[in-house]
Amino acid sequence: MPSGLEQLVRTSSPQPLPDAVCLVRFLAGLPDPRDRRGRRFPLTALVAAAAAGVLTGARSVTAITEWISDAPRWVLLVLGFPVDPFTQAVIVPHPTTVMRLLGRLDGDAFDTAVGAFLQARAFRRQSGEHRGLRAVAVDGKQLRGSRTGEGKAVWLLAAMDHAGTVIAQRQIDAKSNETPAFIPLLDGLALAGTVVTADAAHTQHANGHWLRDHGTHYIAVVKGNHPGLLTQLRKLPWHDIGLDHKDRTRGRGRLEIRHLKTVAFRHLDYPGARQALRVMRWRKDLTGKKTTIERLYFVTSLPPGAATGEQLAGWIRGHWKIENQLHHVRDTTFAEDASTTRTGSLPRVMASLRNLAISVFRQDDHTNIAAACRHTARDPQRPLTALGLR
Repeated sequence: MPSGLEQLVRTSSPQPLPDAVCLVRFLAGLPDPRDRRGRRFPLTALVAAAAAGVLTGARSVTAITEWISDAPRWVLLVLGFPVDPFTQAVIVPHPTTVMRLLGRLDGDAFDTAVGAFLQARAFRRQSGEHRGLRAVAVDGKQLRGSRTGEGKAVWLLAAMDHAGTVIAQRQIDAKSNETPAFIPLLDGLALAGTVVTADAAHTQHANGHWLRDHGTHYIAVVKGNHPGLLTQLRKLPWHDIGLDHKDRTRGRGRLEIRHLKTVAFRHLDYPGARQALRVMRWRKDLTGKKTTIERLYFVTSLPPGAATGEQLAGWIRGHWKIENQLHHVRDTTFAEDASTTRTGSLPRVMASLRNLAISVFRQDDHTNIAAACRHTARDPQRPLTALGLR
């Protein structure tokens, strides 16, 4: 005869579907930093609850614990919180407990678990669709209100596919910069059939060699940090090369016209480069009537015919989605730069939870993340469904 607790769980909170991508499964291997004698709450329950809280718009650890305290009994049971054997009340953690745990988590292991969950979730949603080349953008962001042990702000480097799913994140050493973290960030990821885009700081020969050795293509922007290559690209006979793609956009008080030209060239001074690209961009301010013209140069390992001019132009423009659709959203919707969390790995873990929430919403076709948070907060079942818990 099932107990009252078992009956409650069975009737109020169905078990996850067999094919559901459940966050808890990916958190199972996460190292627990707590002493065994002090583990009152399961690690997966605390981390899954934090993820659910951020999905509802929680900006801080305090807001996360408030969401946990207000959650219905059946939600807490699904998350895995224990029940007092005498009062039968579900025991919820003190805010300090949540803060201490998140501040002591292994940031690398947590980002790996989050990235694996998001990729599995994206794969399940795309299982019936045609899969061509996938574009992945790499870019860094400083958490301005945070501090490391050296007194500097935490700096994170992230990889996000152009569809909006964060697949990896890594904290940059306080005494270094983004460039040495590029290969460690991507190492271990399944990058077959992928085109990597990044800013000029990552246009390094070592990175180009590594990507090609791993069967990954790139579109690398060339600027003044490679003067020889930049001069070589500028001297190509662009006037004699036909136009591959052009587009015209209007918005935010300005008009933009972009022309893309490509040329196959085997003697480019960059590992595996097969084509050179030039983007001409005219930008007109519709209020001040000022017009600017910019020429941008790129090299790519994609051979001629592997991608159309429209695809190449889309990937070049799509690189900035990581800034506009991830970093900017973390600042505006989740007030990341206003946060002053400084304890251990807490700044990084909170950024990872925001990456998780934003990616889940993008995968579910939400374009307004703030509205998606409000929608999720109106029904306690919604964050659990998003995490595959019911």
